[in-house]
Amino acid sequence: MKEITLKIKVNKPVSEVFEFTLDPKNTPRWIDSIELEEVSNWPAGVGTEYRNKGKDGHWSTYTLVEIKPGKTFVLSKDDNNYKVQYKFIPIDESSCEFEYHEWVEHGELDDPFEQENLKQLKEVLESH
Repeated sequence: MKEITLKIKVNKPVSEVFEFTLDPKNTPRWIDSIELEEVSNWPAGVGTEYRNKGKDGHWSTYTLVEIKPGKTFVLSKDDNNYKVQYKFIPIDESSCEFEYHEWVEHGELDDPFEQENLKQLKEVLESH
């Protein structure tokens, strides 16, 4: 199994960071490689499919396989080999730690996230 875990402190409440990252319209605002993201139903719940279109025109599908509001959610790629967990840890009422954990059961991570991705999330959230 190959995996990567990244963390960053965000000066926003857990609820705001959780809702922002779960909402597909926000994904292109903090992940440069994604041009568009759509969901099969909203509000999202277990079984919701997220489809995103990369800047290269390629579409990928992920299914929400676990959600604990305000705490964590897990997405699984359509081949079920790749998973990503978003975890939200309160620091105080106005800040939290965001943890991004991605892994594959077999093979290599194709395009692993980097700390720059989380810095962009932090910038977008803290700028408004």
